[in-house]
Amino acid sequence: MARKLQPILRAPSPEWIQAYRTMLSNVAYRPFSSEMHIMKMITAVVRPYKLDELRHAIAQLGVQGVTVTEVQECDNGPRAKLEIAVDDSIAEPVFEAIANVSRTGRSGDGRITIGNLEQAIRIRTGETGTSAT
Repeated sequence: MARKLQPILRAPSPEWIQAYRTMLSNVAYRPFSSEMHIMKMITAVVRPYKLDELRHAIAQLGVQGVTVTEVQECDNGPRAKLEIAVDDSIAEPVFEAIANVSRTGRSGDGRITIGNLEQAIRIRTGETGTSAT
């Protein structure tokens, strides 16, 4: 005869619920708060040997956080994908710096896309907006 399994889940304690609510109030997603700044997500796929030059160029514009991923393109082989979240006010200079540094005039120089970024949250500190990027 098969035994019936009992659920092991219990209702959370009131202390746990209060701690969870406190944590959510500090990190809660607020898409249209008055303190929110408009941000842009710049994604660029470029030649890998241009990375050091690109990092230097965008660092001069005050950009610190850059996520770099190695990607494989069908026609052009390995490439570096950069993802940069920036304030709307510096999106255009960052875009131009990436384009100018990456341009060789040959096929396969890469591409740059820019999209709107509604919110960013730094998990460790709970900072939101441009201070989290």
